[in-house]
Amino acid sequence: MAPALFRPGFVAALVLDGTVSIPIAHAQQAAGPIELAPHRAVYDLKLAQSKGKRQLAAVRGRILYDFQGNRCEGYALQFRQVTEMDSGEGKNITSDLRSTNWEEGAGKSFRFTVQNFLEGKEADEVDGRVEQGASGVTGQLKKPAAKQLDLGKVIFPSEHMRQVIAAAREGKTLLEVAVYDGSDNGEKVYNTLTIIGQPVAADREPTDAAAGQKALAGMKRWPVTVSYFDRGAAKDGEQTPAYAISFEAYDNGISRALKLDYGDFSLTGEMTSLEIRDAKPCQ
Repeated sequence: MAPALFRPGFVAALVLDGTVSIPIAHAQQAAGPIELAPHRAVYDLKLAQSKGKRQLAAVRGRILYDFQGNRCEGYALQFRQVTEMDSGEGKNITSDLRSTNWEEGAGKSFRFTVQNFLEGKEADEVDGRVEQGASGVTGQLKKPAAKQLDLGKVIFPSEHMRQVIAAAREGKTLLEVAVYDGSDNGEKVYNTLTIIGQPVAADREPTDAAAGQKALAGMKRWPVTVSYFDRGAAKDGEQTPAYAISFEAYDNGISRALKLDYGDFSLTGEMTSLEIRDAKPCQ
């Protein structure tokens, strides 16, 4: 799964460029190129905490994450998050976020379509394409309205995940980079701060759908928290993240034990299904 791993979408609606790192005591030796595994995962969502003036009584939902491709042909992602929120006052709201994107294997270009549905009716749609250039990322939106984009120095979601894994392998604990994934109105850029913990103990077996997966047996995984800061809202002094995502990241990019923190409330995401596909070798 790739940060921006899980978009905030309609659920959340109701720093610095470059890399900074601090080594831990025993740096992990890099073990060959980073290969993101094609896979299909399902995560069941439920309310972990609600705070603030308008507290939620319950939240139910599901994420479908279908990731395919390789570093030669590029990476394709189909993502869907359906969330039903219960205010406890007899009012239920259902949001449905659907996203399809393709990222060139070396992170040089990115195509995306995002649709938001609220109570079964389409609320907005974003469609665009951007590319890395000598001075940064530029491109064009088709929807919600035709517009030229000049995003500066940013990276895309799959490249972000590769950089997180690379930092984890090297024993780094911090990674700061600006990320673009086409979310919101297609013009939003997030400054991200990723905190990477020490590797999960080898004898701590997962209890969800990752358990018993031969492809994951003995593979390193790290606890990761990614905080997303709206670059357009950046001011002097301390800035509150727009949202944050915590998870355990395997060395091949598969993620489990999700926690999505939207500020006023947070959700947990248990992996209930995982299909790991054979990776197509580069030609």
